[in-house]
Amino acid sequence: MKRITIARPGYPYILAAIILGTVFLVLYPLFLLPALLFYGLALFFAYFFRDPERRPADERGSIVSPADGRILRIEKTNERQFMETEAWKISIFLSVFDVHINRSPYAGSVLYSCYIPGSFRAAYREDASSGNERNLIGLETEHGKMLVVQIAGLIARRIVCWIKPGDRVGRGERIGMIRFGSCTEVYLPLQVKIKVKEGERVRGGETVLGEF
Repeated sequence: MKRITIARPGYPYILAAIILGTVFLVLYPLFLLPALLFYGLALFFAYFFRDPERRPADERGSIVSPADGRILRIEKTNERQFMETEAWKISIFLSVFDVHINRSPYAGSVLYSCYIPGSFRAAYREDASSGNERNLIGLETEHGKMLVVQIAGLIARRIVCWIKPGDRVGRGERIGMIRFGSCTEVYLPLQVKIKVKEGERVRGGETVLGEF
């Protein structure tokens, strides 16, 4: 069986819910509903912040999904922030029930990182990628530049990034997470052969999005 751990940002949420549940249980032992609600919330946080091990297929030239979720859009666009050229854009929507760990789609060096404040529209909206709070991570790979964008959603209000310019990352390596519902986008060179389609569900670090 695969080992499933809990991401560190989830610990304060889980601990707070357990403490509040215990306080209500001690102060009001005959009124169990509040305590049960907080203990249930602690279980939900443990589920939401789960961090399963993922092993990318050993296929040279394959690009893995940076997130779990459902593919909203696959389109060609002009990426002006980092790649400065036309690129494939794949948008992945993450519901509150998906694993929210973000992973590197390919091995390379982190050249660029940029946090952009913004609004908190529903992450599945098309204008969320340009108006919502987001964090951009630019990679230099053996095949050129790639860009991963972490986008906050209606519920998500905290983007976490664990890497910085100068770091090296492997394909499928954890690079950050977004707390609660959100969207993750990846921009790929046009020479990539896309292997997924809109509406398909993907698993971060495992599902192959495309190949060189």
